[in-house]
Amino acid sequence: MHASMFNYARRRWMWIALALTAAAIAAYALDSPRSPPSGDTWLGYTLGGVGAALILWLSFLGVRKRRYASTLGSVQGWVSAHVWLGLALLVVVTLHAGFQFGANIHTVAYVLMCVVVSSGVVGTIVYARLPAELSRNRAALTREQMLLEIADLDARATRIAAQLPAEYGDAVRSNRDRLRIGGSAWVILGARDRSQVRLPGPSGAMQLVANPQQGPLLEWLGLQLSRSTEGERTRAIQELITMIGARRVVLRRLTRDAQVKGWLEAWLYVHVPVTFALLGALIAHVVSVFYYW
Repeated sequence: MHASMFNYARRRWMWIALALTAAAIAAYALDSPRSPPSGDTWLGYTLGGVGAALILWLSFLGVRKRRYASTLGSVQGWVSAHVWLGLALLVVVTLHAGFQFGANIHTVAYVLMCVVVSSGVVGTIVYARLPAELSRNRAALTREQMLLEIADLDARATRIAAQLPAEYGDAVRSNRDRLRIGGSAWVILGARDRSQVRLPGPSGAMQLVANPQQGPLLEWLGLQLSRSTEGERTRAIQELITMIGARRVVLRRLTRDAQVKGWLEAWLYVHVPVTFALLGALIAHVVSVFYYW
């Protein structure tokens, strides 16, 4: 998908966007207005009309993506045009304004447009890089399969812990029951592991501690292994360490999976609402211009 965004129809929309940008720059450079360049010259109105038409057309992408039976070109072509013409829009509208900005609705509309274009650039970069990372991280496993693998590892660890003193079983069961995947947007985007586990404290009583990436549990098991002098106990602890180590690998994949999917969607929470705000500001901008014309 990301390749088609840039290379659709031999980069047709890239060349169209470059041509539009070059034409706008050439017109601006050759224009000799009596007053400083601004939106109220003939060139300003022309570029403003082009910019407004582009904003309205680019905003229609969401509608087109949901009309599967539409004959108005392929979705890939629309996305390609959306990317390239969105970049050209930044130049066209800047020249339309003649670099004249102030505390008014016109500048508000311009700033909103910049936010929309910038968030679109972020989204383009995200879609160009993260899907491949998502695929590599999953290693051909679905999220459901990874969760089933964790459940299987927990069951095997519980059976092994049953051969050991009670604190091992308590630790393994609490590790299973206090698994925390996901949470708030910040937790997901930051790939934070909020899992907990109950481990013996200095006094011997079980204490609840944070267990990110299974680190504290593996550290405790490693300490018990170093102290073990019985063959059967040593073997069981080693098997537990193997199970928990494998669990950590799968947990890392799950956490990274949620993080990548989160970033694939997060930029839209800026791009889409600000696009609607831009449309409102654009209407106010146009109405105010013709009201005072």
